[in-house]
Amino acid sequence: MSTSKYIKKVAIVGAGGNSGSYMAKELLKTGKHTVTAITRIDSTSKLPDGINIAKVDYNDPVTIVEALKGQDALIVTLGVFAPPDTQAKLVQAAANAGVPWVLPNEWSPDTTNEGLLKDIAPFQKLAEARELIKKLGKSSYIAVSTGFWYEWSLAIPAAFGFDFANRAVTFFDQGETKMGISTWPQIGRAVAALLSMPVKPEDGDSDRCLERFRNSQVYVNSFTVSQRDMLESVLRVTGTKESDWKITKELAVTRYTEGLAAMQKGDREGFGRVMYSRVFFADDSGDFEKTKGTANEMLGLPKEDIDEATRIAEERSKADPWH
Repeated sequence: MSTSKYIKKVAIVGAGGNSGSYMAKELLKTGKHTVTAITRIDSTSKLPDGINIAKVDYNDPVTIVEALKGQDALIVTLGVFAPPDTQAKLVQAAANAGVPWVLPNEWSPDTTNEGLLKDIAPFQKLAEARELIKKLGKSSYIAVSTGFWYEWSLAIPAAFGFDFANRAVTFFDQGETKMGISTWPQIGRAVAALLSMPVKPEDGDSDRCLERFRNSQVYVNSFTVSQRDMLESVLRVTGTKESDWKITKELAVTRYTEGLAAMQKGDREGFGRVMYSRVFFADDSGDFEKTKGTANEMLGLPKEDIDEATRIAEERSKADPWH
């Protein structure tokens, strides 16, 4: 196991993905890290320039262990529809390879919130991964909670309720519930800043080190906003007025219940409605800035322009926003 004072070698699963590509680019930009993409043998993902590539076979754990040997940290980013045992295989391989730090597949709302954990099944898998890391005892985790991805979520009607093509929006309850959300660039910056901190305290600064976050959550965001705040941004970006949009309201709990029924019929959008509407319940489950605070200032993260992110989401909505 590495005894280095700093994280130097970082492996990323999903380095060609929506959030993973930003993490890889920001890590490389620091000039402090060597970044290796862990990819499937048959992967054709386009990867950021300057990144190393290690091909693995998920049916042969030895290949994953070999790819992870000598790495100081493993970052896991997986799509919702990845095989359910993928992360467990990676966690086990990281333990066998002696990787000291794992950033598991979080990048989501607060998965330590008991209500969200109980009502959103995929969040239970994330909690199980954290427990597995602790049980194996070879690696430590830092779980980065970011809220939902803004550019992704605003582009999908089943998520935040915005339908750009038809200029329609569905408010959950009154559309006033606040939640923490992040852009992909902000997530990339957060990971790079986090993994650039010393492992142990230096110069008497016990806050800015990885030890502080060992086996715990780190909360970061871009904005804490409601659907009404999002609509104001959408109106500015599209140059439209509220009267140009069809606004309907639906109880968040009703949307959640109906989403569950749709999910059971195999409707992919039902899953989106379940996950998003639950985080919009009026119980502060989505507002981790209020309930837990964020590490934004410690990590030196910038204040962002929500309209710039909204503009990207609008463009995404014109294609297939699920990709």
